[in-house]
Amino acid sequence: MPKKIPCTIMRGGTSKGVLFREKDLPSEQKLKDKIILSIFGSPDPRQIDGLGGADSLTSKCAIICPSSREDADIDYTIGNVSITMSLVDYSSNCGNLSSAVAAFAVDEGLVIPKEPTTLVRMLNTNTQKLIIAEVPVKNGKFLTEGDYSISGVPWTGAKILLDFKNTAGSATGRLLPTGNIKDTITFDKGNKFEVSIVDVATPMVFVRASDVGKKGTELPGEINSDVQFLEKIEKIRSYAAKMIGIVDDWKKATTSTPATPKVAFVAKPAEYEDFNQQLIKKENINFVSRIMSMQKLHKAYAVTGAICTAVAAKIEGTIVNEVFESKNSKEITFAHPLGTISVEIKVEKKKEKIFLEKAAIGRTARRIMDGFAYIPDRVWTT
Repeated sequence: MPKKIPCTIMRGGTSKGVLFREKDLPSEQKLKDKIILSIFGSPDPRQIDGLGGADSLTSKCAIICPSSREDADIDYTIGNVSITMSLVDYSSNCGNLSSAVAAFAVDEGLVIPKEPTTLVRMLNTNTQKLIIAEVPVKNGKFLTEGDYSISGVPWTGAKILLDFKNTAGSATGRLLPTGNIKDTITFDKGNKFEVSIVDVATPMVFVRASDVGKKGTELPGEINSDVQFLEKIEKIRSYAAKMIGIVDDWKKATTSTPATPKVAFVAKPAEYEDFNQQLIKKENINFVSRIMSMQKLHKAYAVTGAICTAVAAKIEGTIVNEVFESKNSKEITFAHPLGTISVEIKVEKKKEKIFLEKAAIGRTARRIMDGFAYIPDRVWTT
């Protein structure tokens, strides 16, 4: 009889993942990763023998436990489960799934529920950064139903507010990892790309859409079928990973840290039809952006990436700031393949240093099912 492990499937924002209590998984890392890969059905492009959805947005897990720190209620670790490799990448957080983690913490009694809103102080162990979630609560449980909507999710839900203001330097220790507003990446016989590298919630490298031969309004099918573009944008990401110390050799970035740093290409506001054939109006957005996820175009936008992108927009001179219009707005709204995303940002500059005062975003979440994942005997014995 195969062994079984308790787990919960939840949607958080535009991602979906499998949530585990740390106490239910083995402590030995190699065995833990083998079990997680088996549960997701990886490596396999269809993940047919597991819970993965054959998409980077649905091939994630979260491992949760009470925190030993006085300033946190829970610790949680995000695993980006590779679809094609035997790899669980722990190098970055997932902001979307963080909303599910906060709701899970309330439902599982890891925090004392208070109505109408419970604050959940979450230490993300991937980045060692503290994220504060405001979770709506009724009758001692997470209130799922509500009228808040986000692009990329067909139904409304109750708003979970996530504040990432404490996440500057998430992986590198510096908001500007190279110390520069802009850097130049050179490869392939002198091809040069001007980039901005910013690290808030997750490290990101930004490039102009026009510099990589794109408009910035492209949809996933067009981008993911362009092999030459995918190779180019991944090479830019890999070079940036070497520049900021994520890897010691840029050639290792794809296989060792496919999720970190993230890379996005940006452009000025433009009108276009999104993935659901809804019209994005130029006057309703500050710019357009496309972010890559595990070497493919993200169908929506990563929350950690949205936080970093919005902060970059507020830093004078960055690639994102160049395309940012209506710069006096407190809330930054930009367009992605499935609609728009809005972030409340407050950045201040004091004595030539940049300080992040606020970085908040609303998400919804829903518990889909609870149960057991069955682990084949071969996973435990090989």
